[in-house]
Amino acid sequence: MSDLILPLLICGIVTVGLFRKTPVFSVFIRGAREGLDTALGILPSLLALLTAVSMLRASGAIECLAHLLGPVLAKVGIPAETLLLILIKPFSGSGALAAGADILREFGPDSFIGRVAAIMLGSSETTFYTIAVYFGAAGVTKTRYAVPAALAADAAAFLMAALTVRLLG
Repeated sequence: MSDLILPLLICGIVTVGLFRKTPVFSVFIRGAREGLDTALGILPSLLALLTAVSMLRASGAIECLAHLLGPVLAKVGIPAETLLLILIKPFSGSGALAAGADILREFGPDSFIGRVAAIMLGSSETTFYTIAVYFGAAGVTKTRYAVPAALAADAAAFLMAALTVRLLG
């Protein structure tokens, strides 16, 4: 059944378009062109963001910061071993996934640290990536309170991940 969902969805869209006498192909082409224009518009922001994350990882700055902030996070109940994940997640989803995979490989998926890392991966957002994509596509240059609010939501997600595992684990 799952193999039929996408073909049926496409056929349904085309059928509705033809029923409404919409030029389906030209609308598709126009949408594809707009999608490419959007992708080209946000490409510089994404390139700068990914370059910055790669430079921070390669320089060892993230590991140094993780070493410094580990004791502070332990006091609020977040395992210090998840700090690399916390630092990378707002910038890079793939980097966070790699950090999460390393945590799961080292500590196991059923450990306290592994469960906290898994919940952190699923309950937080790649804040700066998302802001770069959506604000870049919309042409927004002043983010105002969006970044602090999004980072506060990420912090709440990280804290609640540790608390949830502690309470339900």
